Amino acid sequence: MNFSNSLLQWYLQNKRDLPWRNTTNAYPIWLSEIMLQQTRVAQGLPYFIAFTEAFPTVFDLAKANEEQVLKLWQGLGYYSRARNMHKTAQIIVSNYNGNFPDNYSGLLKLKGIGEYTAAAIASFAFNEVVPVVDGNVYRVLARYFDIETDIASSSARKEFTALAKELISVDNPALFNQAIMEFGALQCVPKNPNCGICIFSSSCAALQKKKVDKLPVKLKKTKVTNRYFNYLVFLDKENNTIINKRTEKGIWQNLYEFPVIETNEEVGFETITEAVKTSFSDLKIESVSPYNNQQIIHKLSHQKLHINFYKIMVSDKIVDGIELDLLKNYPFPIVIYNFIEKYSI
Repeated sequence: MNFSNSLLQWYLQNKRDLPWRNTTNAYPIWLSEIMLQQTRVAQGLPYFIAFTEAFPTVFDLAKANEEQVLKLWQGLGYYSRARNMHKTAQIIVSNYNGNFPDNYSGLLKLKGIGEYTAAAIASFAFNEVVPVVDGNVYRVLARYFDIETDIASSSARKEFTALAKELISVDNPALFNQAIMEFGALQCVPKNPNCGICIFSSSCAALQKKKVDKLPVKLKKTKVTNRYFNYLVFLDKENNTIINKRTEKGIWQNLYEFPVIETNEEVGFETITEAVKTSFSDLKIESVSPYNNQQIIHKLSHQKLHINFYKIMVSDKIVDGIELDLLKNYPFPIVIYNFIEKYSI
């Protein structure tokens, strides 16, 4: 089709030189695909480089401890990706002798690998004729063909995948998949695309009908929950503090944090002071003072966190405490890590 040929020509002239595109080795391709879920290339690239330096092969990643993996992942968000990635590396080593399944259906059986990621690895590493359908692909196809199907609906993936199957190059599926994703990332961007220089300016249905800003259609809105975290930074005379590992399921599982008082709404300094004295009566508390005068807002995909940090001085030595100098060795949520950096904790 003219669409596919034009797209491939555009890609060969405009593609970015990215390290995972210069190989058919499934391991770095898989790493890049996991890292770039919900993440821009500019943000993900330094992490990819750090991971491939620390863990050059899937065997190295499988042998690593989880805290080491989470520490390297720190700041990339969606930490379940890192935990699943680590477990999958161990499965690939123990069950597959370090070799990735060489087809879409086999890849789908691995933890943390869904339809999109399986298709990407199958085409990029093994040249299987299977289309990728991600946010970029939804956008390009919806606009070019004027598709008003809600991309958040249950039928959307099936519809868009069927269309992509008709368009994909049988001779070079990897190149086609890279091309359509790159086109969505660089040219057919979500907001204010420069349609005047687009190779499809004369054939794009959305442009002809002045619907570019209305497509793709996504009706379902994410419900955002507000949460209020009050972190307690205990300090003794020897600069020891207390940190805990979040083991429960939910945000930041297996990352570390200071003791926290979570409230249903924003509360004042006096309320926190009373709660500290009540909940930590075994510690001889000398003083409580706020670190940040302005509340820190940290936005996640489904949650908006309202965060305050409090300095709690204690007179006795903290039993089993952590030296402040050792804090940076632990994996923290980025908002806590940034606090530690800012206040030289």
